[in-house]
Amino acid sequence: MTGLLGPAEIRELAARLGVTPTKKLGQNFVHDPNTVRRIVTTAGLTPDDVALEVGPGLGSLTLALLPVAAHVHAVELDPALAAALPDTAARFAGAAAERLTVHPADALRVTAADLADPAPTALVANLPYNVAVPVVLHLLAELPTLRHGLVMVQKEVADRLVAGPGSKVYGIPSVKLAWYARSRAAGKVPPNVFWPVPNVDSGLVAFTRREPPRPDVPRRAVFAVVDAAFAQRRKTLRAALAGWAGGADRAAAALTAAGVDPGARGESLTVEQFAAIAASAPDAPGAEQ
Repeated sequence: MTGLLGPAEIRELAARLGVTPTKKLGQNFVHDPNTVRRIVTTAGLTPDDVALEVGPGLGSLTLALLPVAAHVHAVELDPALAAALPDTAARFAGAAAERLTVHPADALRVTAADLADPAPTALVANLPYNVAVPVVLHLLAELPTLRHGLVMVQKEVADRLVAGPGSKVYGIPSVKLAWYARSRAAGKVPPNVFWPVPNVDSGLVAFTRREPPRPDVPRRAVFAVVDAAFAQRRKTLRAALAGWAGGADRAAAALTAAGVDPGARGESLTVEQFAAIAASAPDAPGAEQ
């Protein structure tokens, strides 16, 4: 593996660039080489994989990805960090730096066309805490070539992403990720490997793309049901879905047609059941999209 960034290198790079981590951008830079090695190993990249990294920052994880991936797309919102990353790669990664493409962009706005050459197959990233879930869901929707991934997020967010029906933290992120992929918790990361040190643990989430559970039902129609069900989490689905269906009786009819108890709550349903509800009410909001 190429040279990696430790605490001294991180501080030197930041000082040279005049960079101070900001909460606004959710910046916490990893300064522990063992942590980035662990992330890359756990991600299970093959030599053919094209890695997509979001929020590379000063380049800690980027340098660990370059030797093992066919190519690395790094999407960085901070223009100073984006401009500096190629030089850091050249300094520490040698010839492998040629595999890097830096995109000065907002990950929530990137499209498949932006990342087409070559198309990413794996998402491997230390995601900014404040946008982790929207970024993962946007990229899975936008990039059908993404086959698998490993992301580091706030531990609380990691727990929500991998939660199953019946869990207290099962909710919108859990169901929407399950639409795209199978996921699992892949370990915990302590705060002391970051600069600045966050006041929470981080968690690793691994996922593998799968076919949608109901390809015949539009994703947006399913997600409209999910959003409605969890907007009023403590209510029964008959009540929670009344606005979505156009009335409590219509909601109950759609639920019954889908084989779901109208007295159940959203936290008890699988993604397949949410899809069945969406399919049972084709005239509900989002169904035609």
